[in-house]
Amino acid sequence: MHNSHKFLQLSNISFRYSPDSPLLFKNVNLKIRNNESVAIIGSTGCGKSTLARALLRLVPITDGSVKLDGADMAGLSSGELREARTHAQMIFQDPYASLNPRMTVFNAIAEPMLAHGLADKASVTGKVSALMERVGLAPRLMRKYPHEFSGGQRQRIAIARALALKPRLIIADEPVSALDVSIQAQILNLIAQLCREENLTLIFITHDLSVVRHIAQNIAVMYLGRIVESGPARQVLDNPAHPYTQALLSAVPVPDPTIEKTRHRILLKGDPPSPMNPPPGCPFHPRCPVAESRCADAVPPLESRSDDQRVACIKV
Repeated sequence: MHNSHKFLQLSNISFRYSPDSPLLFKNVNLKIRNNESVAIIGSTGCGKSTLARALLRLVPITDGSVKLDGADMAGLSSGELREARTHAQMIFQDPYASLNPRMTVFNAIAEPMLAHGLADKASVTGKVSALMERVGLAPRLMRKYPHEFSGGQRQRIAIARALALKPRLIIADEPVSALDVSIQAQILNLIAQLCREENLTLIFITHDLSVVRHIAQNIAVMYLGRIVESGPARQVLDNPAHPYTQALLSAVPVPDPTIEKTRHRILLKGDPPSPMNPPPGCPFHPRCPVAESRCADAVPPLESRSDDQRVACIKV
């Protein structure tokens, strides 16, 4: 993780929906540097999307701290929090649900700029036009409504709206999973290009390992509310250490049919446990192909394996 400035730091954060419910995620630690792109990977229900919302205090964390540019998010007043959120914007999974169907594209993109004083009535049309061009949409479409666009176009509108406040951090929560496969690469390339050109920090949340190599410098793999492996993307993808990461990668199809025929797929036992009733010890041990009896005794810490790669497994 090459940039020296810690832009976002998560320290032992935990979250539960109510005081009497189990923790959805527990003791999550993550450091994200300025201009870095990090992918948070995991299956549905592992807590990755809730974790993203916790970063912006859209849901309250139970324990731990989130620091954005050195400022503890929990200690911010409502005005300070509103200001901090202008520097961090989200792109959601469903572009249609995230856009107000009664607002034109112009209003959807212009509203945050007008609300935060980044444009006035005289300049806002030009700024909306420029943002639409940045994301590959013709400005002449700005008076249309979301239902008049395809899924890929709606996601481009959502990206333009996220850029409207000139953020430093983009949190993209499964931004291509609801799109046609033929469109996914276009949106991924657009996000990656904009992050490079605008020097943005990116948190990319996904369950699909096949897209990660093209967009993330670093990876954090989550299972049942815990980070089980993290490190540089190339290192984790080429040499996965945790059994869960290995299983995820073995399920990613390879375009070459000759290689695909000879590949060994790791089949996991049973279904994922419920986050509301997690197993004792390592959360992955009931499904792990190399588990031992001692794996149920305690939760393994996330420890350094080599260089920046960290793994939570007593077998590694």
